[in-house]
Amino acid sequence: MSDPLFQVDETDEGVTRAQTATGTELSPAEKAATREEHLKLAEGALVRADDLLAGYVPGVNILRGCDFYLQDGELVGIIGPNGAGKSTLLKTLFGLIPVRSGSVTLRGEDITGAPAHRLVSMGVGYVPQNNNVFPSLTIEENMQMGVYLRPKTFKERFDYVIDLFPLLGERRKGKAGALSGGERQMVAMGRALMMDPSVLLLDEPSAGLSPAYQDEVFIRCRRINATGVSIIMVEQNARRCLQICDRGYVLDQGRNAYTDTGKALMNDPKVIELYLGTLAKAQ
Repeated sequence: MSDPLFQVDETDEGVTRAQTATGTELSPAEKAATREEHLKLAEGALVRADDLLAGYVPGVNILRGCDFYLQDGELVGIIGPNGAGKSTLLKTLFGLIPVRSGSVTLRGEDITGAPAHRLVSMGVGYVPQNNNVFPSLTIEENMQMGVYLRPKTFKERFDYVIDLFPLLGERRKGKAGALSGGERQMVAMGRALMMDPSVLLLDEPSAGLSPAYQDEVFIRCRRINATGVSIIMVEQNARRCLQICDRGYVLDQGRNAYTDTGKALMNDPKVIELYLGTLAKAQ
C-alpha cells in the first residue's frame, strides 16, 4: 500500500510534509522554502519561477504554488518522492507544460510558456530523460543538429564538447543508436551544449545507468558547471545529487518542502527521515 503522504492531491487542498509538522519551529531549510523567503532570496536570479500552477491535463495540477530560483553559476538539484512534480517543474521552465498561473523569468525577462526554439536562442538547453538522441544519425550529425541555429559555430562548439566528452570525438562517425545508455547520455548532454547555453536543464541524467556511468555523469555535470554553465538537475539519486549541487530543492506534492545547500540538506534530520531513507543515516 502506498504512503498517502506521497500521493498527489488533485484538490489543491493538501499540504506538504514540511507543513504537517505542528508545534515545532521551522528549520532553516523549511523556512527558506516558504513563499516569504523565496521573494527575498530570488531577487536578481538568473532563472526564477513564482507561484507556479501547472499540469498536463485540464483540472489536474501537478505544480501547486511552486517557487524556484537559480543564481548565475549555480548547480541546483531538485529531489523528492515520485509524483512530487520534479520533472514537471523542469518541463514547465522549458515551456513544455501549460502554466495556469504564476510566471517564469530569465534574466528578468518573462519567458512563461515560451516556445523551445526561443528559449534555445536565449541560452537555455534542455536534456530530457528519454528519447534524447537521434539514433539513426552519427554522433557528429547529432552535434550538428544541436547547433542548427548557428551552423558556423559547429567546429568551435564541437571542440568544446569533445574536451568534456573525449569519447564523442573518438567515435564521431559512429551511429548514436549503437551506443550504450551512458554514452547516449553524453551525446544528449553534448548536443544541448552545442548552442553555448548559459542554463542547462537536466532531467534524470543518471536514470538507468550503471553505477560507473552514473558517477561519470555527475563528474561531467560539475565540469560543465565549472565552465560557467548554470545547471538545474532533477535527480532520483538524491544523495549523489546533493553531494555535487550548490543548493537543493525538495519538492513534495507539487510544492516546496525544503531548500538549502546540498550539504545542509544531506544532514537535515527531517530530510534524511522523509526522503533520503535510513541508508543516509549510516553514511
